[in-house]
Amino acid sequence: MTARFSLPARLDLPAATPLAQDLLARRCDALTLAADDVTLLGTPGLQVLLAARRTWEADGQRLAVSSSSPAFEEQLVVFGLSASDLETQPLEP
Repeated sequence: MTARFSLPARLDLPAATPLAQDLLARRCDALTLAADDVTLLGTPGLQVLLAARRTWEADGQRLAVSSSSPAFEEQLVVFGLSASDLETQPLEP
């Protein structure tokens, strides 16, 4: 079963440490990040999300992004990324 985690509206420096802690508390579980409320994606927030991707991938777990807000998608493009760059590949059965 995949857990769902709603990302905060602002993924900036003040949000980075709490976000990292919240995500690490869900480590070792398949996780879907709901990005529909995100209005600001800063570099610190992006770093946390990329680190989460590496961690979930190393653990062999699925990390996905769903329901991205237009602001989230646009700001990922500014960084040269897309939501799929934050996801791990599906595990082989």
